[in-house]
Amino acid sequence: MKATETKLKGCFILEPTVFEDERGYFFESYNENKLEEILGYKPTFVQDNQSKSSFGVVRGLHIQAGEHAQAKLVRVVEGAVIDVAVDVRPGSATYGQSVAVELSADNKRQLFIPRGFLHGFSVISDTAVFFYKCDNGYNKESEDGVNPLDQDLAIDWQVPAEKMLLSDKDKEAQLFSAFKAKNK
Repeated sequence: MKATETKLKGCFILEPTVFEDERGYFFESYNENKLEEILGYKPTFVQDNQSKSSFGVVRGLHIQAGEHAQAKLVRVVEGAVIDVAVDVRPGSATYGQSVAVELSADNKRQLFIPRGFLHGFSVISDTAVFFYKCDNGYNKESEDGVNPLDQDLAIDWQVPAEKMLLSDKDKEAQLFSAFKAKNK
């Protein structure tokens, strides 16, 4: 497995070694020991989630706060997405900065997103099946987020504005400036 740390400390692009032949392919999608070696600690994943979305869907930017914060290991098993992580760790040198990585069934990449990051993705294929592991369970009272179209973040979701599909919750989410003010 090849691991590349992004410009956001602790956020890694993971690329598996894929073995292909006339029968198809094989790769190891998760290895606890290898991930521990890459991260320098052993995350304990407690929940797996999966969603299916159509072209133009933008989900995010979401976070769980406090003791319910989550690290995530995300990948796509069908289709392709632009996956986005935004650093909102207090005191971080890259606070407010983001990375966007194409994850697809074809490239088999994964993104490890540590706790303290907003997270979201957009679907750039006809459909996409998105799969992710979390190191903490879902807690509704700890939910927070930022409008994914906030101009201060200037994220290129690689979907034309007129084709974007957002939930009401994401459309009505606070701006990044309000999130910053409340989380000083």
